Amino acid sequence: MKMITMKTGIALFLFAAALPGALYAPALAQGTAEQRSDCIGDAFKFCSDDIPDVPKIEACLKAHEHELTPACRAEFEPTGRTKLQAKHFK
Repeated sequence: MKMITMKTGIALFLFAAALPGALYAPALAQGTAEQRSDCIGDAFKFCSDDIPDVPKIEACLKAHEHELTPACRAEFEPTGRTKLQAKHFK
């Protein structure tokens, strides 16, 4: 049986420690749950041709207002804008 050297053991430990971060990086790029928009699904459903241009997406969503999910409609209420950001679509 071959023994693992200290250097190899440390390298394996660092690799294992870094793996979860690499796996979750795409999700983290979309921001926290509070930062993500409730309109992402509706944007893909109704406005995929406009992605990632947020002003165009918002205009498209407003044109489909009667078809939006209740959560997305509610997001427009306070300011007339969504929390959508171009980075949500990367």
